[in-house]
Amino acid sequence: MANLSEIKNLTGNLPVQDELMPAFFIGHGSPMNGIEDTEFSSKWAEIGRTVPVPKAVIVVSAHWFTKGTAVTAMNFPKTIHDFGGFPQALFDVQYPAPGSPELAAETAKMITSTNVELDHDWGLDHGAWTVLAHMFPEANIPILQLSIDYTKDPKAHYDLAKELYQLRRKGVLIMGSGNIVHNLRMLNWEMINGGGYDWALEINDQFKSLIMNSDHQPLMNYQSLGKAALMAIPTPEHYLPLLYTLGLKNDREEVSLFNDKAIGGSLTMTSVRIG
Repeated sequence: MANLSEIKNLTGNLPVQDELMPAFFIGHGSPMNGIEDTEFSSKWAEIGRTVPVPKAVIVVSAHWFTKGTAVTAMNFPKTIHDFGGFPQALFDVQYPAPGSPELAAETAKMITSTNVELDHDWGLDHGAWTVLAHMFPEANIPILQLSIDYTKDPKAHYDLAKELYQLRRKGVLIMGSGNIVHNLRMLNWEMINGGGYDWALEINDQFKSLIMNSDHQPLMNYQSLGKAALMAIPTPEHYLPLLYTLGLKNDREEVSLFNDKAIGGSLTMTSVRIG
């Protein structure tokens, strides 16, 4: 675990770098991916080995859905076990990464479209730590979470992300964490190892085509894409992190997909890399 002086050295007055840090949307799926060596977690580990070492990571997780926008601003965020019915081994996991009050304050200042609260109560929920435990297992990189304001429409979230673009030029990795297709009410356990309903595969293909063509307007107006989109996104919290990632893209960057698989009939793990 990093000490306080090391945190400040890592995140205080970050200089602009020549290299632009990539941004990600991660389909995080089951919390069990946090402790199991799956095809999905193996890819997260590969990303951690191959990306430039971030100065810090900011996660926009589906599991921090708030009235208003907040950013974690404590020195050492707690590990949140925000789930039930899983093995004790999952509850025993601690991800003791440092935070950064300095970077939290800088992030809040960069966002001018809304007031951003500096939060000292939340921590790292499973949308963050189950992925980061594979990406950066040494837990020595400062981690922040940015909440999703449920009072804002999709375009507002997309536009807010654009205000964070300069952090990518300072070596900060920004990651949305959710699932593009996420309807747990229709989950089919007989398909949990792979497979999607026809409607889920159809709308996921449509989403992917829009993502790869940088056609973001229909993705912000997903409610107008038909019944399959509404079935894929019965509630928006797992989808909105995708819009944060897409909002961080510049006009010259390449987009790629990974972990592109449907499971349980009504869930897709499809993930996106920008840059």
